[in-house]
Amino acid sequence: MSTVTETGLLTSREIITGEELGSVPLATSGAVLSAARRAAAAAPGWAATPAAERAAILDRAADLLLERAQEAQDLLVREGGSITGKAFYEVHAGAAELRHAAQLATAPQAPHGPGSDPGRDTEVRRVPLGVVGVIVPWNFPVLLGMRSVAPALALGNTVLLKPDPHTPLSGGRLFAEVLAAAGLPEGVLEVVYGDADAGAALVRSPDVSMVSFTGSTEVGREIGATAGRLLKRVVLELGGQNAYVVLPDADIEAAASAGSWGSFLHQGQICMAARRHLVHRDVVESYTEALARRAAALRIGDPYRTDAQIGPVIDRGQLTRIATAVEDAVAQGARLVTGGTVQGQFFPPTVLADVTPKMSVFHAEVFGPVATVTSFADEEEAVELANTSDYGLTAAVYTSDAEQGRALASRLRCGVVHVGDQTVNHDPHLPFGGVGASGNASGFGGQAAIDAFTRWHTLTVSSPARSYPF
Repeated sequence: MSTVTETGLLTSREIITGEELGSVPLATSGAVLSAARRAAAAAPGWAATPAAERAAILDRAADLLLERAQEAQDLLVREGGSITGKAFYEVHAGAAELRHAAQLATAPQAPHGPGSDPGRDTEVRRVPLGVVGVIVPWNFPVLLGMRSVAPALALGNTVLLKPDPHTPLSGGRLFAEVLAAAGLPEGVLEVVYGDADAGAALVRSPDVSMVSFTGSTEVGREIGATAGRLLKRVVLELGGQNAYVVLPDADIEAAASAGSWGSFLHQGQICMAARRHLVHRDVVESYTEALARRAAALRIGDPYRTDAQIGPVIDRGQLTRIATAVEDAVAQGARLVTGGTVQGQFFPPTVLADVTPKMSVFHAEVFGPVATVTSFADEEEAVELANTSDYGLTAAVYTSDAEQGRALASRLRCGVVHVGDQTVNHDPHLPFGGVGASGNASGFGGQAAIDAFTRWHTLTVSSPARSYPF
């Protein structure tokens, strides 16, 4: 959590104790615009920097991030409520994003076919966009920040980064320090700290050519509308109401293990979390019992001082929203199997059974540790239920028959599907992005990152120079 002082500082505090962790300057709209101008001034020089040099800086940054791994992990735990295992993974995943971006910087560009006029020499290549604005959420600030910052820098853009006010240190200051120490020139990465006003100024800045936003669908729609009006490129990675489909041939204990991880990791505060467990009616009771048993056994507590598996929810407002969603679901006929009641700063892993598409909890994203269970009779109904959502981020099909799972997965309307696994997976080399209310398709990973953070530039040369009738 964070507080704002009278002197204009944003102070980050530990969620559990309120202890001060550090302060950063709170940016006014004017300060955001000034930072964007500095990034724009640095853009030509950075774009002209040899790709191998850009790659070397990013590789050094990965080394430096890992040298500071314990410090970064502690920040993620204390500032954002991560458990230690999640924090460890996130720091190393952030380093992997830097290394993957370094590879993108020096990768040969895919050849483009010649033009139709044999008398013209043609050169077609991808070039940087200029200044890329990056707005990062609090739940995975290192990973989700590096996922945009690293490839944008690698491909020759400068970056204006705004972390979430809940996590200004792990999502902002850490980036600036590590990349500066790695040799990134001044102005190539500008970090601004603030709330929605700072984010709006970033999006509107005439010096920002593109916006990469990860966060809620509601805010994403506003950013998309503004970017569209200003004719800016925008990558939106938004919410998810992800389906986890369990077929009748599944090993129930293994399926429940994967389902528990997918729903309750980081207190369910993950866009990729398994929210809707769609389970064949022949195994729905045994699966629900196994999932609830695992949920009830998870250790709840302070992840910085204990070996807790479930840490605190990010703030009191989010606790209230989770509790209200569970209460409404029960009032509409859902069966509360385990959990369901606020415990101080925590919300216990919760399983709701007998959920139907007529209930709001089936459709609305509950950004917390709540798994809903809905039964289906056959694969046709499973596909219909999975696709009955405005969202389309990730999904998973759990089965012992990989080919059957592959066939069902091809019918699900979303950006990413995992067969024989759960919904929370990340690979910097693979495209990632959702459809519908989950975003505007892939903007991250491999070729998708190149497509997102560069544009085409076409050059033709006629020799001798041409003349025309008038």
